Amino acid sequence: MKTNGILELPDDSVGIVQTEYYTFAAPPEEMRLVSGRMLGPVTLAYETYGKLNGRRSNAVLLLHALSGSAHAAGFNSADDLYPGWWDLYVGPGKTFDTNKYFIICSNVIGGCTGSTGPASIDPGSGSEYGLSFPIVTIQDMVNAQYRLVRHLGIERLLAVAGGSMGGMQALQWCISYPDMVASAIPIATSASLSAQGIAFNEVGRQAIFRDPNWKGGDYYGKTKPEAGLGLARMIGHITYMSERLMHEKFGRRLQNADLFGFNFESEFMVESYLHHQGIKFVNRFDANSYLYITKAIDYFDLKADYGSLAAAFEKVTADFLIISYTSDWLYPSEQSREIVRALRAGGIHVGYTEIESDTGHDTFLLDDRQTQRNISNFLRSQFEKHG
Repeated sequence: MKTNGILELPDDSVGIVQTEYYTFAAPPEEMRLVSGRMLGPVTLAYETYGKLNGRRSNAVLLLHALSGSAHAAGFNSADDLYPGWWDLYVGPGKTFDTNKYFIICSNVIGGCTGSTGPASIDPGSGSEYGLSFPIVTIQDMVNAQYRLVRHLGIERLLAVAGGSMGGMQALQWCISYPDMVASAIPIATSASLSAQGIAFNEVGRQAIFRDPNWKGGDYYGKTKPEAGLGLARMIGHITYMSERLMHEKFGRRLQNADLFGFNFESEFMVESYLHHQGIKFVNRFDANSYLYITKAIDYFDLKADYGSLAAAFEKVTADFLIISYTSDWLYPSEQSREIVRALRAGGIHVGYTEIESDTGHDTFLLDDRQTQRNISNFLRSQFEKHG
């Protein structure tokens, strides 16, 4: 919050934090992607909160969703209007207690807030990658994070945690690097996106493709495809909310009842809200990154990649806390239960909670006390066991 233009930090804030950068895979030792393409050099933007203990056993890796970044908590400067995307959960005495845990969060490859992505400079051409950037997968994102974690001198993570696409990364971490993960907290996620979810992602991509300013992805230094990206965000945002939340928040109320008429100028409040979300998004996100990250979500399919969920989890040793929400129709609870059944069939210790909620898929980003309590208790038990 700000008072008289001065940022006043609450006691449970991590305060002013600095984004850091780690670069690896410089030619000729580029990173091999799942597609077979090579990528390098690769830079990951990341932030850390709290301190690594002497045994290096208290590290927790936070994994962001589609539009997230490395900035999970605190403020990057005194001029910031908003804290990091999981600030409600990260800080002294909070769910991810920085008095006890060393918290790491990085921006995924393919992103646009400091990590290598389509807006980065291609060293081969000297200009932005654009659509020449290779397709990346959730597995590629995790492989890059692995390099960062090892760079930080951590041999084993106490936990990996994230919601939505972050939950997909958490699952992949346990599969790709089973000896490096003591526990996992996948929230509001699935082992593969549903056909309906893929459909919504494709409509968003088509909104970008059809913006005349997109120009085949070659718009850097020119007019950005803001209309297409804004529309993609509006479409996506509808899927993150529940019908009940929309009704309670907006109903059929008009933004300005005095302007009501039979025309296209009068707006319902829900229309105005979506327009606002679209405008905010284009100011902080890159349209090409939206294309690449949604495609990575679509391609994520543990059953197809490993033959079955049982086979995917065959070497997993981590303990799990899996959380879903009753009002989440984008990643419904049955998809979480499918993961729970497969893990338990393999003898993995799994705690599962389906939380009653009216706020939809984005509940894990909100001040949901039951989610916070479940994670806090699980982390405490894991730290007692492994810390």
